Order: sequence, then structure tokens, then C-alpha cells
Amino acid sequence: MQPPQVLLLPGWQNSGPGHWQTEWERLHGYQRVEQHDWMRPLRGDWSARLDEVVADSPAPVVLAAHSLGCILTAWWAAHSRHTAKVRGALLVAPGDVEQADVAAWIPGWAPIARQRLPFPAVLVGSRNDPYCRFERAQALASDWGARFIDAGERGHINAESGLGDWAEGMELLQSLLKD
Repeated sequence: MQPPQVLLLPGWQNSGPGHWQTEWERLHGYQRVEQHDWMRPLRGDWSARLDEVVADSPAPVVLAAHSLGCILTAWWAAHSRHTAKVRGALLVAPGDVEQADVAAWIPGWAPIARQRLPFPAVLVGSRNDPYCRFERAQALASDWGARFIDAGERGHINAESGLGDWAEGMELLQSLLKD
């Protein structure tokens, strides 16, 4: 059995310099799932691209998603025939596309798929995330059947949070790679 391939699923506008996903790509060679348009994301296009990458992977995969990437994971899992290839998912700071200000920036992503994920998942939420209230992140974790991790006050758990290569997140990812 081949070791799992880690797929990085950035959110809206991609993950730039200083973001933990960019650091993980640079340090560990994980594969970023490139999308057609990072500024005007279309749910169907992003889901089709993820499906293509998972289907083409010669190994099982572990997803490491941030923000809109978390919402993509749930939507994709509700519709794909390839979910059995996913060993687990690390879902970090989901962007609440049902929150009015977020929905205005990213139309067409609501409602959020709320079914239980067909693979193990860990959701990391921040107490002061401007794009998803803490209680909302807890509710998404519950709906998706994900273990919830309270990250404290880390904002949107992105480059502005100053996490670098985010050792705590890597530990959570490693736990999914071992399962």
C-alpha cells in the first residue's frame, strides 16, 4: 500500500507567502490543487477539479483544507464517487459562506453541505475568526462528524496569524496520515 498523498485545498484567493499551506508545499512537497480562478471561485468547477485530482492520484489521499477549501471538501464529498480514496481531512478555519458578508464576496457556495463526511476529519476553529463564528465552526464539525480542535484566538488561521509552518497543524495532519 502506497503512503497517502497530501492534497492542499486553499480557499478564496489561494494561499500566498507565509501561509502554512504554502510552507507545507515548500517543505514537504505536498500538492496544491490548482483551481481555474482563485478570485471568482465557482463551486462546480472547483469540485470537478478536486474530483479529477483525487481520481488521478495513484495513492490514497489526505486533504488539508483551509477556509473555502473546507466548504469545497464537504460539497465534493456529498457528490463524488471517489471519496473512498480519502484517508482523512484536516479542515482549518472554514469560511462560513452562509454568513451575509462572506456570501456577498463568494456567491453560489451556499448552502453549505452539512452531511457527515465519509472519511475521518479534524476541524480546527479559531475563537476570533472574522469569517466564521466559533460556535458555527463547532456546529460544522458536529455535522460533518469531525473532531473539533479549539485553536484559541488565531484569527483566520492564515498568514496573518503568524503561524509559519504551523507545527500544531502538522501534528494533526500526521495523525490523519497514520490512521
